[in-house]
Amino acid sequence: MHIYPSVIENIANHADAMPEKLALADNKQSLTYSELWTRIYGLSQVFRSMGVKDENCAVVECNQSVDYMICGLAIQLAGGVFVPLEKNVAKTRAIEIITDTEATLYVSKKPLDAELPEGISPAFFCIDECAMHPWEGDIPELTFPKSEDVCEILFSTGTTGKSKGIVLTHGNDIAIAENVMYGVKMKENNVEMIPMPTSHSHGLRRTYSNLVNGSSVVFVDGVTLLKKVFNMIEEYHVTSMDLSPSMLSIIFKLSKDRLGDYADQMDYIQLGSAPLPEEDKVHLSRILPKTRLYNFYGSTEAGCSCLLDFNSMAGKKGCIGKPAVNAHFIVVDENRNEIESSPDNLGFLASSGAINMKEYFKAPELTEATMANGFVYTKDLGYIDEEGLVYMLGRKDDVINYGGIKISPEELEAVIVKNPIIKDCAVIPVKDALTGQAPKLLIALENPDGSDYDPKEFKSFLQESLDANKQPKYIEIIDEIPRTFNGKIKRNQLMDREKN
Repeated sequence: MHIYPSVIENIANHADAMPEKLALADNKQSLTYSELWTRIYGLSQVFRSMGVKDENCAVVECNQSVDYMICGLAIQLAGGVFVPLEKNVAKTRAIEIITDTEATLYVSKKPLDAELPEGISPAFFCIDECAMHPWEGDIPELTFPKSEDVCEILFSTGTTGKSKGIVLTHGNDIAIAENVMYGVKMKENNVEMIPMPTSHSHGLRRTYSNLVNGSSVVFVDGVTLLKKVFNMIEEYHVTSMDLSPSMLSIIFKLSKDRLGDYADQMDYIQLGSAPLPEEDKVHLSRILPKTRLYNFYGSTEAGCSCLLDFNSMAGKKGCIGKPAVNAHFIVVDENRNEIESSPDNLGFLASSGAINMKEYFKAPELTEATMANGFVYTKDLGYIDEEGLVYMLGRKDDVINYGGIKISPEELEAVIVKNPIIKDCAVIPVKDALTGQAPKLLIALENPDGSDYDPKEFKSFLQESLDANKQPKYIEIIDEIPRTFNGKIKRNQLMDREKN
Protein backbone atom coordinates (compact mmCIF):
# COMPACT_ATOMS: atom_id res chain seq x y z
CA MET A 1 0.00 0.00 0.00
CA HIS A 2 1.33 3.42 -0.95
CA ILE A 3 1.39 5.87 1.96
CA TYR A 4 1.17 9.59 1.22
CA PRO A 5 3.01 12.36 3.15
CA SER A 6 0.01 13.49 5.24
CA VAL A 7 -3.00 11.90 6.90
CA ILE A 8 -5.30 14.16 4.90
CA GLU A 9 -3.86 13.11 1.52
CA ASN A 10 -4.32 9.45 2.46
CA ILE A 11 -7.99 10.13 3.26
CA ALA A 12 -8.47 11.82 -0.12
CA ASN A 13 -7.05 8.80 -1.91
CA HIS A 14 -9.17 6.36 0.10
CA ALA A 15 -12.25 8.42 -0.81
CA ASP A 16 -11.39 7.87 -4.47
CA ALA A 17 -10.43 4.19 -4.15
CA MET A 18 -13.13 2.97 -1.72
CA PRO A 19 -15.76 5.72 -1.37
CA GLU A 20 -18.42 3.58 0.36
CA LYS A 21 -16.20 2.16 3.08
CA LEU A 22 -16.91 3.23 6.68
CA ALA A 23 -14.37 5.81 7.85
CA LEU A 24 -15.62 7.34 11.13
CA ALA A 25 -18.56 6.71 13.45
CA ASP A 26 -19.80 7.83 16.85
CA ASN A 27 -23.08 7.43 18.75
CA LYS A 28 -24.83 9.98 16.48
CA GLN A 29 -23.49 9.47 12.96
CA SER A 30 -21.30 7.43 10.64
CA LEU A 31 -19.48 8.56 7.51
CA THR A 32 -17.98 6.74 4.54
CA TYR A 33 -14.62 7.87 3.18
CA SER A 34 -16.41 9.75 0.40
CA GLU A 35 -18.67 11.55 2.87
CA LEU A 36 -15.75 12.26 5.21
CA TRP A 37 -13.67 13.77 2.41
CA THR A 38 -16.44 16.10 1.15
CA ARG A 39 -17.08 17.24 4.74
CA ILE A 40 -13.39 17.91 5.36
CA TYR A 41 -12.90 19.79 2.11
CA GLY A 42 -16.07 21.88 2.53
CA LEU A 43 -15.15 22.86 6.07
CA SER A 44 -11.56 23.64 5.07
CA GLN A 45 -12.91 26.30 2.70
CA VAL A 46 -14.99 27.82 5.50
CA PHE A 47 -11.95 27.85 7.80
CA ARG A 48 -9.74 29.44 5.14
CA SER A 49 -12.27 32.26 4.83
CA MET A 50 -11.94 32.70 8.62
CA GLY A 51 -8.17 33.13 8.44
CA VAL A 52 -6.90 29.57 8.84
CA LYS A 53 -3.87 29.25 6.52
CA ASP A 54 -0.08 29.60 6.42
CA GLU A 55 0.39 27.61 9.65
CA ASN A 56 -1.92 29.87 11.66
CA CYS A 57 -3.15 28.07 14.78
CA ALA A 58 -6.76 26.97 15.28
CA VAL A 59 -7.81 25.77 18.74
CA VAL A 60 -10.54 23.08 18.96
CA GLU A 61 -12.23 21.80 22.11
CA CYS A 62 -12.66 18.04 21.93
CA ASN A 63 -16.07 16.40 22.29
CA GLN A 64 -14.90 12.90 21.24
CA SER A 65 -16.94 12.93 18.05
CA VAL A 66 -16.75 12.60 14.29
CA ASP A 67 -17.35 16.37 13.98
CA TYR A 68 -14.35 17.16 16.18
CA MET A 69 -12.07 15.01 14.04
CA ILE A 70 -13.39 16.62 10.85
CA CYS A 71 -12.58 20.06 12.28
CA GLY A 72 -9.00 19.04 13.03
CA LEU A 73 -8.46 17.54 9.58
CA ALA A 74 -10.11 20.52 7.84
CA ILE A 75 -7.73 22.87 9.67
CA GLN A 76 -4.78 20.84 8.41
CA LEU A 77 -6.10 20.81 4.83
CA ALA A 78 -6.56 24.59 4.96
CA GLY A 79 -2.87 24.89 5.82
CA GLY A 80 -3.40 25.70 9.49
CA VAL A 81 -2.12 24.10 12.69
CA PHE A 82 -4.59 22.01 14.68
CA VAL A 83 -4.41 22.68 18.45
CA PRO A 84 -6.67 20.32 20.45
CA LEU A 85 -8.09 21.14 23.87
CA GLU A 86 -9.46 18.52 26.23
CA LYS A 87 -13.21 18.17 26.73
CA ASN A 88 -14.75 20.64 29.21
CA VAL A 89 -11.47 22.50 29.38
CA ALA A 90 -11.03 25.06 32.15
CA LYS A 91 -11.51 28.62 30.92
CA THR A 92 -8.10 29.70 32.20
CA ARG A 93 -6.37 26.92 30.26
CA ALA A 94 -8.28 27.75 27.07
CA ILE A 95 -7.29 31.41 27.40
CA GLU A 96 -3.66 30.48 28.02
CA ILE A 97 -3.39 28.28 24.93
CA ILE A 98 -5.36 30.62 22.64
CA THR A 99 -3.11 33.47 23.75
CA ASP A 100 0.17 31.53 23.47
CA THR A 101 -0.64 30.27 19.97
CA GLU A 102 -2.18 33.59 18.84
CA ALA A 103 -5.01 31.48 17.46
CA THR A 104 -6.99 32.80 14.49
CA LEU A 105 -9.90 30.40 15.15
CA TYR A 106 -11.58 28.89 18.20
CA VAL A 107 -13.92 25.90 17.72
CA SER A 108 -16.20 24.78 20.55
CA LYS A 109 -19.88 24.44 21.45
CA LYS A 110 -20.09 28.05 22.58
CA PRO A 111 -17.90 31.14 22.45
CA LEU A 112 -15.34 31.70 25.15
CA ASP A 113 -16.96 34.09 27.62
CA ALA A 114 -13.75 35.82 28.65
CA GLU A 115 -11.68 38.86 27.88
CA LEU A 116 -8.58 38.01 25.87
CA PRO A 117 -5.35 40.03 25.76
CA GLU A 118 -5.09 42.88 23.30
CA GLY A 119 -4.38 41.68 19.77
CA ILE A 120 -5.82 38.18 20.38
CA SER A 121 -9.26 37.89 18.75
CA PRO A 122 -9.87 34.48 17.17
CA ALA A 123 -12.94 33.93 15.02
CA PHE A 124 -15.48 31.54 16.56
CA PHE A 125 -16.98 28.48 14.89
CA CYS A 126 -19.62 26.34 16.62
CA ILE A 127 -18.73 22.67 16.34
CA ASP A 128 -22.43 21.77 16.12
CA GLU A 129 -22.48 23.46 12.69
CA CYS A 130 -19.74 21.21 11.34
CA ALA A 131 -22.16 19.10 9.26
CA MET A 132 -23.65 22.15 7.50
CA HIS A 133 -20.79 22.65 5.06
CA PRO A 134 -20.30 19.52 2.92
CA TRP A 135 -18.78 20.28 -0.47
CA GLU A 136 -21.14 19.70 -3.35
CA GLY A 137 -19.81 18.92 -6.80
CA ASP A 138 -16.31 18.05 -7.93
CA ILE A 139 -13.37 18.87 -5.67
CA PRO A 140 -10.64 20.66 -7.62
CA GLU A 141 -7.10 19.35 -7.81
CA LEU A 142 -5.32 20.23 -4.57
CA THR A 143 -1.85 20.92 -3.30
CA PHE A 144 -1.60 18.81 -0.15
CA PRO A 145 0.58 19.63 2.86
CA LYS A 146 4.24 18.62 2.69
CA SER A 147 5.82 16.17 5.11
CA GLU A 148 7.85 18.88 6.84
CA ASP A 149 4.90 21.25 7.34
CA VAL A 150 3.66 21.71 10.92
CA CYS A 151 0.21 20.17 11.37
CA GLU A 152 -0.53 20.24 15.09
CA ILE A 153 0.57 21.33 18.54
CA LEU A 154 -0.34 19.03 21.41
CA PHE A 155 -0.20 20.67 24.82
CA SER A 156 0.67 18.52 27.80
CA THR A 157 -1.49 18.39 30.91
CA GLY A 158 1.26 18.31 33.49
CA THR A 159 0.43 18.68 37.17
CA THR A 160 3.03 21.37 37.79
CA GLY A 161 4.16 24.39 35.81
CA LYS A 162 3.04 25.63 32.44
CA SER A 163 1.91 23.17 29.76
CA LYS A 164 4.47 22.20 27.13
CA GLY A 165 3.44 22.50 23.49
CA ILE A 166 4.74 19.60 21.38
CA VAL A 167 5.07 20.73 17.74
CA LEU A 168 4.47 17.95 15.21
CA THR A 169 4.75 17.77 11.43
CA HIS A 170 2.70 15.79 8.94
CA GLY A 171 5.75 13.55 8.55
CA ASN A 172 5.74 12.85 12.30
CA ASP A 173 2.10 11.76 12.15
CA ILE A 174 2.73 9.46 9.18
CA ALA A 175 5.80 7.85 10.80
CA ILE A 176 3.83 7.23 14.02
CA ALA A 177 0.90 5.85 12.03
CA GLU A 178 3.27 3.37 10.35
CA ASN A 179 4.61 2.31 13.75
CA VAL A 180 1.08 1.51 14.89
CA MET A 181 -0.10 -0.07 11.61
CA TYR A 182 2.86 -2.39 11.21
CA GLY A 183 3.26 -2.96 14.94
CA VAL A 184 -0.26 -4.34 15.46
CA LYS A 185 -0.40 -5.94 11.98
CA MET A 186 -3.45 -3.83 11.18
CA LYS A 187 -5.74 -5.33 8.55
CA GLU A 188 -7.46 -3.23 5.88
CA ASN A 189 -10.90 -4.17 7.21
CA ASN A 190 -9.99 -3.21 10.78
CA VAL A 191 -12.72 -1.46 12.80
CA GLU A 192 -11.13 0.11 15.87
CA MET A 193 -13.02 1.43 18.88
CA ILE A 194 -11.28 4.44 20.45
CA PRO A 195 -12.56 5.56 23.88
CA MET A 196 -9.27 7.33 24.66
CA PRO A 197 -9.57 11.15 24.42
CA THR A 198 -8.72 12.31 20.91
CA SER A 199 -7.53 15.63 22.32
CA HIS A 200 -4.35 13.82 23.38
CA SER A 201 -1.70 11.92 21.51
CA HIS A 202 -2.85 8.40 22.38
CA GLY A 203 -6.34 8.45 20.91
CA LEU A 204 -5.44 10.91 18.15
CA ARG A 205 -2.59 8.78 16.84
CA ARG A 206 -4.65 5.59 16.75
CA THR A 207 -7.30 7.47 14.78
CA TYR A 208 -4.70 8.70 12.29
CA SER A 209 -3.25 5.19 11.96
CA ASN A 210 -6.59 3.72 10.92
CA LEU A 211 -7.30 6.57 8.49
CA VAL A 212 -3.90 6.15 6.85
CA ASN A 213 -4.51 2.40 6.64
CA GLY A 214 -7.97 2.87 5.10
CA SER A 215 -9.65 1.26 8.10
CA SER A 216 -12.60 2.38 10.26
CA VAL A 217 -12.76 4.19 13.62
CA VAL A 218 -15.62 4.13 16.13
CA PHE A 219 -15.47 6.83 18.82
CA VAL A 220 -16.93 6.39 22.31
CA ASP A 221 -16.52 8.79 25.21
CA GLY A 222 -14.75 6.60 27.77
CA VAL A 223 -15.94 3.21 28.99
CA THR A 224 -18.05 3.99 32.05
CA LEU A 225 -21.28 3.65 30.02
CA LEU A 226 -20.49 0.03 29.27
CA LYS A 227 -23.87 -0.86 27.78
CA LYS A 228 -23.31 1.74 25.05
CA VAL A 229 -19.76 0.50 24.49
CA PHE A 230 -20.86 -3.09 23.99
CA ASN A 231 -23.80 -2.05 21.80
CA MET A 232 -21.44 -0.18 19.47
CA ILE A 233 -19.00 -3.10 19.41
CA GLU A 234 -21.86 -5.20 18.07
CA GLU A 235 -23.39 -2.57 15.76
CA TYR A 236 -20.15 -1.82 13.92
CA HIS A 237 -18.57 -5.26 14.37
CA VAL A 238 -15.56 -3.75 16.12
CA THR A 239 -12.42 -5.85 15.59
CA SER A 240 -9.94 -3.95 17.76
CA MET A 241 -9.81 -1.58 20.71
CA ASP A 242 -7.47 1.11 21.99
CA LEU A 243 -7.48 1.31 25.79
CA SER A 244 -5.51 2.64 28.72
CA PRO A 245 -4.79 0.25 31.61
CA SER A 246 -7.19 2.23 33.82
CA MET A 247 -10.01 1.84 31.26
CA LEU A 248 -9.34 -1.89 31.07
CA SER A 249 -9.56 -2.04 34.87
CA ILE A 250 -12.96 -0.29 34.75
CA ILE A 251 -14.24 -2.79 32.17
CA PHE A 252 -13.09 -5.72 34.30
CA LYS A 253 -14.65 -4.29 37.47
CA LEU A 254 -18.01 -3.36 35.90
CA SER A 255 -18.49 -6.28 33.52
CA LYS A 256 -16.19 -9.06 34.74
CA ASP A 257 -15.44 -11.25 31.71
CA ARG A 258 -17.96 -9.72 29.27
CA LEU A 259 -15.14 -8.72 26.92
CA GLY A 260 -14.57 -12.43 26.42
CA ASP A 261 -17.90 -12.64 24.56
CA TYR A 262 -16.08 -11.09 21.59
CA ALA A 263 -13.16 -13.53 21.57
CA ASP A 264 -13.90 -14.63 18.00
CA GLN A 265 -14.44 -11.06 16.79
CA MET A 266 -11.57 -9.14 18.38
CA ASP A 267 -8.39 -9.19 16.29
CA TYR A 268 -6.26 -7.15 18.69
CA ILE A 269 -6.35 -4.81 21.67
CA GLN A 270 -3.65 -2.18 22.06
CA LEU A 271 -2.89 -0.45 25.31
CA GLY A 272 -0.65 2.42 26.24
CA SER A 273 -0.11 5.56 28.36
CA ALA A 274 0.92 3.56 31.45
CA PRO A 275 2.30 0.11 32.33
CA LEU A 276 -0.26 -2.69 32.31
CA PRO A 277 -0.33 -4.74 35.55
CA GLU A 278 0.86 -8.31 35.00
CA GLU A 279 -2.36 -9.83 36.33
CA ASP A 280 -4.42 -7.86 33.80
CA LYS A 281 -2.19 -9.15 30.99
CA VAL A 282 -2.81 -12.71 32.17
CA HIS A 283 -6.55 -12.11 32.54
CA LEU A 284 -6.85 -10.59 29.05
CA SER A 285 -4.94 -13.50 27.54
CA ARG A 286 -7.27 -15.94 29.27
CA ILE A 287 -10.59 -14.42 28.15
CA LEU A 288 -9.33 -13.46 24.66
CA PRO A 289 -7.08 -16.39 23.71
CA LYS A 290 -7.20 -15.63 19.95
CA THR A 291 -6.71 -11.87 20.29
CA ARG A 292 -3.32 -10.25 19.80
CA LEU A 293 -2.48 -8.04 22.77
CA TYR A 294 -0.09 -5.09 22.52
CA ASN A 295 1.31 -2.49 24.88
CA PHE A 296 2.89 0.64 23.38
CA TYR A 297 5.62 2.66 25.03
CA GLY A 298 6.16 6.23 23.91
CA SER A 299 5.52 9.87 24.62
CA THR A 300 3.91 12.83 22.92
CA GLU A 301 7.43 13.90 21.94
CA ALA A 302 8.35 10.50 20.44
CA GLY A 303 5.14 8.56 20.08
CA CYS A 304 4.52 4.81 19.82
CA SER A 305 8.24 4.05 19.70
CA CYS A 306 8.35 0.61 21.30
CA LEU A 307 5.87 -2.25 21.12
CA LEU A 308 5.32 -5.19 23.44
CA ASP A 309 3.44 -8.20 22.08
CA PHE A 310 2.58 -9.65 25.45
CA ASN A 311 1.15 -12.86 24.02
CA SER A 312 4.69 -13.90 23.11
CA MET A 313 6.76 -11.86 25.58
CA ALA A 314 4.91 -12.58 28.82
CA GLY A 315 6.91 -12.89 32.00
CA LYS A 316 9.75 -10.54 31.04
CA LYS A 317 9.67 -8.13 33.96
CA GLY A 318 9.91 -4.49 32.88
CA CYS A 319 10.06 -5.37 29.18
CA ILE A 320 8.46 -2.82 26.84
CA GLY A 321 9.17 -4.84 23.72
CA LYS A 322 11.06 -4.08 20.55
CA PRO A 323 11.53 -0.72 18.80
CA ALA A 324 8.83 0.04 16.23
CA VAL A 325 9.66 0.27 12.53
CA ASN A 326 10.44 4.01 12.62
CA ALA A 327 12.30 4.08 15.93
CA HIS A 328 15.83 3.33 17.14
CA PHE A 329 16.76 3.04 20.83
CA ILE A 330 19.99 3.55 22.72
CA VAL A 331 20.80 3.76 26.43
CA VAL A 332 22.90 6.67 27.71
CA ASP A 333 24.53 7.85 30.91
CA GLU A 334 23.97 11.14 32.74
CA ASN A 335 26.08 12.95 30.10
CA ARG A 336 24.18 11.39 27.17
CA ASN A 337 27.05 9.09 26.21
CA GLU A 338 25.83 5.75 24.85
CA ILE A 339 26.57 2.83 27.18
CA GLU A 340 26.49 -0.96 27.10
CA SER A 341 23.48 -1.45 29.33
CA SER A 342 22.35 -4.47 31.33
CA PRO A 343 20.15 -5.24 34.35
CA ASP A 344 23.16 -4.32 36.50
CA ASN A 345 24.13 -1.28 34.45
CA LEU A 346 21.04 0.81 33.87
CA GLY A 347 20.95 4.02 31.89
CA PHE A 348 18.45 6.41 30.36
CA LEU A 349 16.41 5.46 27.30
CA ALA A 350 16.70 7.64 24.22
CA SER A 351 15.07 7.18 20.82
CA SER A 352 15.51 8.55 17.33
CA GLY A 353 13.49 8.42 14.12
CA ALA A 354 10.95 10.28 12.02
CA ILE A 355 8.48 10.03 14.91
CA ASN A 356 10.37 12.60 16.98
CA MET A 357 8.68 15.97 17.41
CA LYS A 358 9.99 19.06 15.64
CA GLU A 359 10.38 21.07 18.85
CA TYR A 360 8.65 22.44 21.92
CA PHE A 361 6.49 25.44 21.05
CA LYS A 362 8.29 28.74 21.74
CA ALA A 363 10.69 26.95 24.10
CA PRO A 364 14.14 26.60 22.47
CA GLU A 365 15.94 25.99 25.77
CA LEU A 366 13.55 23.18 26.73
CA THR A 367 13.90 21.72 23.23
CA GLU A 368 17.69 21.75 23.56
CA ALA A 369 17.44 20.11 26.98
CA THR A 370 15.35 17.26 25.54
CA MET A 371 16.60 16.79 21.97
CA ALA A 372 20.07 16.49 20.49
CA ASN A 373 21.79 14.55 17.70
CA GLY A 374 18.43 13.34 16.39
CA PHE A 375 17.44 11.76 19.72
CA VAL A 376 14.75 12.51 22.27
CA TYR A 377 16.26 11.83 25.70
CA THR A 378 14.13 10.61 28.59
CA LYS A 379 14.47 10.17 32.34
CA ASP A 380 13.29 6.57 31.99
CA LEU A 381 15.76 4.11 33.49
CA GLY A 382 16.29 0.92 31.55
CA TYR A 383 18.47 -1.33 29.43
CA ILE A 384 18.50 -3.28 26.15
CA ASP A 385 19.18 -7.03 26.27
CA GLU A 386 21.05 -9.26 23.81
CA GLU A 387 17.84 -9.97 21.85
CA GLY A 388 17.23 -6.26 21.27
CA LEU A 389 14.35 -6.16 23.76
CA VAL A 390 14.01 -2.86 25.62
CA TYR A 391 13.34 -2.71 29.37
CA MET A 392 12.02 0.30 31.28
CA LEU A 393 12.21 0.05 35.08
CA GLY A 394 10.87 3.47 36.10
CA ARG A 395 11.69 7.15 35.88
CA LYS A 396 14.79 8.51 37.57
CA ASP A 397 12.63 11.03 39.44
CA ASP A 398 10.35 8.24 40.72
CA VAL A 399 12.91 5.63 41.73
CA ILE A 400 13.31 5.53 45.51
CA ASN A 401 16.82 5.10 46.93
CA TYR A 402 16.05 3.25 50.16
CA GLY A 403 19.40 3.01 51.92
CA GLY A 404 21.12 2.02 48.66
CA ILE A 405 18.29 -0.23 47.43
CA LYS A 406 16.65 1.13 44.26
CA ILE A 407 12.86 0.69 44.38
CA SER A 408 10.51 1.22 41.45
CA PRO A 409 7.12 2.49 42.73
CA GLU A 410 5.33 0.80 39.80
CA GLU A 411 6.74 -2.57 40.83
CA LEU A 412 5.27 -2.26 44.34
CA GLU A 413 1.97 -0.77 43.16
CA ALA A 414 1.33 -3.64 40.72
CA VAL A 415 1.56 -6.11 43.62
CA ILE A 416 -0.29 -4.12 46.30
CA VAL A 417 -3.33 -3.29 44.13
CA LYS A 418 -4.06 -7.03 43.87
CA ASN A 419 -5.28 -7.00 47.48
CA PRO A 420 -9.10 -7.09 47.30
CA ILE A 421 -9.55 -4.35 49.90
CA ILE A 422 -7.42 -1.92 47.86
CA LYS A 423 -9.18 0.24 45.28
CA ASP A 424 -6.03 2.10 44.23
CA CYS A 425 -2.57 2.83 45.57
CA ALA A 426 0.58 4.85 45.03
CA VAL A 427 4.11 4.66 46.38
CA ILE A 428 6.15 7.84 46.81
CA PRO A 429 9.55 8.71 48.30
CA VAL A 430 9.68 10.59 51.58
CA LYS A 431 12.68 11.91 53.53
CA ASP A 432 14.03 9.57 56.16
CA ALA A 433 16.71 10.43 58.73
CA LEU A 434 18.22 6.92 58.68
CA THR A 435 18.11 5.93 54.99
CA GLY A 436 17.82 9.28 53.19
CA GLN A 437 14.66 8.19 51.43
CA ALA A 438 11.96 5.68 52.31
CA PRO A 439 8.89 4.38 50.44
CA LYS A 440 5.54 5.62 51.66
CA LEU A 441 2.41 3.78 50.59
CA LEU A 442 -0.83 5.68 50.02
CA ILE A 443 -3.96 3.54 49.68
CA ALA A 444 -7.56 4.17 48.71
CA LEU A 445 -9.88 1.47 50.02
CA GLU A 446 -12.67 -0.32 48.15
CA ASN A 447 -14.82 0.16 51.23
CA PRO A 448 -14.49 3.88 52.11
CA ASP A 449 -15.51 3.41 55.74
CA GLY A 450 -12.42 1.25 56.30
CA SER A 451 -14.34 -1.61 57.89
CA ASP A 452 -12.42 -4.21 55.84
CA TYR A 453 -9.01 -2.78 56.70
CA ASP A 454 -7.01 -4.48 59.43
CA PRO A 455 -3.51 -2.94 59.73
CA LYS A 456 -1.93 -6.17 61.01
CA GLU A 457 -3.47 -8.31 58.25
CA PHE A 458 -2.45 -5.79 55.61
CA LYS A 459 1.14 -5.70 56.84
CA SER A 460 1.21 -9.51 56.75
CA PHE A 461 0.05 -9.31 53.11
CA LEU A 462 2.89 -6.89 52.34
CA GLN A 463 5.47 -9.11 54.04
CA GLU A 464 4.29 -12.13 52.06
CA SER A 465 4.10 -10.26 48.73
CA LEU A 466 7.15 -7.97 48.73
CA ASP A 467 10.86 -8.44 49.34
CA ALA A 468 11.94 -7.56 52.88
CA ASN A 469 14.06 -4.63 51.63
CA LYS A 470 11.13 -3.18 49.66
CA GLN A 471 8.56 -2.93 52.43
CA PRO A 472 6.81 0.49 52.69
CA LYS A 473 8.04 2.23 55.82
CA TYR A 474 4.90 4.38 56.09
CA ILE A 475 1.27 3.69 55.17
CA GLU A 476 -1.52 6.25 54.88
CA ILE A 477 -5.17 5.88 53.84
CA ILE A 478 -6.48 8.61 51.55
CA ASP A 479 -9.80 9.08 49.77
CA GLU A 480 -8.51 8.89 46.20
CA ILE A 481 -5.28 8.51 44.26
CA PRO A 482 -5.04 11.46 41.83
CA ARG A 483 -4.53 10.37 38.22
CA THR A 484 -4.35 12.00 34.80
CA PHE A 485 -6.97 11.42 32.09
CA ASN A 486 -5.07 8.34 30.88
CA GLY A 487 -4.50 6.77 34.28
CA LYS A 488 -1.02 7.96 35.23
CA ILE A 489 -0.54 8.70 38.92
CA LYS A 490 0.01 12.38 39.67
CA ARG A 491 3.01 11.50 41.79
CA ASN A 492 4.26 15.09 42.06
CA GLN A 493 0.92 16.12 43.55
CA LEU A 494 1.19 13.39 46.17
CA MET A 495 4.79 14.34 46.95
CA ASP A 496 3.83 18.02 47.26
CA ARG A 497 1.23 17.22 49.91
CA GLU A 498 4.02 15.72 52.05
CA LYS A 499 5.72 19.13 52.11
CA ASN A 500 2.63 20.94 53.38
